[in-house]
Amino acid sequence: MTQTTPAYDTQTLPADVAAGAAQFLTPMVLDLEALVVNGKQLHWHVRGGSFAGVHTLLDDVVAHAQDFADTAAERVIALGLPVDSRLQAVAAKATLPELPAGFLGWEATVEHAVAQLDAALATVRAAITGLDEVDLSSQDIAIAIEQGLTKDRWLLQAHVAS
Repeated sequence: MTQTTPAYDTQTLPADVAAGAAQFLTPMVLDLEALVVNGKQLHWHVRGGSFAGVHTLLDDVVAHAQDFADTAAERVIALGLPVDSRLQAVAAKATLPELPAGFLGWEATVEHAVAQLDAALATVRAAITGLDEVDLSSQDIAIAIEQGLTKDRWLLQAHVAS
């Protein structure tokens, strides 16, 4: 029988720290995975005069969200804990607002995309606050993700700003 060991050195990072970090990183993973799916939904269904710009930006948002989810999930895994980001877990636990089905004008698409990013940012910012007392390395990951999501939000919001 093969014995497995945690992916981290238990003498440098206690199990309660790993569990605490996972408590904040896992909701980020779920919301970021939901952002990937919802971002693609918006990407496929945008219509109107600013179609090309919004369509392209949404591809970037989706790619970034997937990278961010991967980074956060890999941190949890590196700490020796599993992450459940199966479709049913994302659907049940993600906090992003529901999207309408079908085609949307580009302005409505941007509004929905910004709302999706705002919900994901709320989860990330809660993690940043919570991780301050738990694990600063995990907090650094959350801070970097917050910076990226904020930039994506800005680029989208600029399309409808006056």
